[in-house]
Amino acid sequence: MAGLEKKTAGRGLGRFAALTVLLFTAAGAVPATELSPAGRWTAVDDRTGQPRGTVRIYEENGAFFGKVEATRKAEDAKEHCDLCRDGRKGKPIIGLVVLRSLKKQGDEYAGGDILDVDTGKVYRCKLQLLEQGKKLLVRGYVIAPILGRSQIWIREP
Repeated sequence: MAGLEKKTAGRGLGRFAALTVLLFTAAGAVPATELSPAGRWTAVDDRTGQPRGTVRIYEENGAFFGKVEATRKAEDAKEHCDLCRDGRKGKPIIGLVVLRSLKKQGDEYAGGDILDVDTGKVYRCKLQLLEQGKKLLVRGYVIAPILGRSQIWIREP
């Protein structure tokens, strides 16, 4: 009789553990896959509201970078960053790394920079995912985030 009680108690505990995991998963207590800015984004101009191009954000050695993959205007695809002041000077816009060295800090990605290809200026930058990762708040600034501009980029499928 003692052996039967042990077998029954063991099965009950196993069922309890399985039920507990199922309930926590269904209730959302087990975290879902963490969202990431990695992927293809339509960059939207903050002044005109028009799409400017596509930027692919990728992770490399724990930091995020963004490279221009396409522009909306055919003539822009032939442009070079003639106003850039660093190693990107004279490089084609397509393939140019415009976001560099952003690392996760709380609910945003910061510590890196963004290049404005129209002026060649480099600004500090931070990113924040919005709407369950469907949109990306891109903030470029000088000294402090209050002194800058923001764009909302749209994740591409």
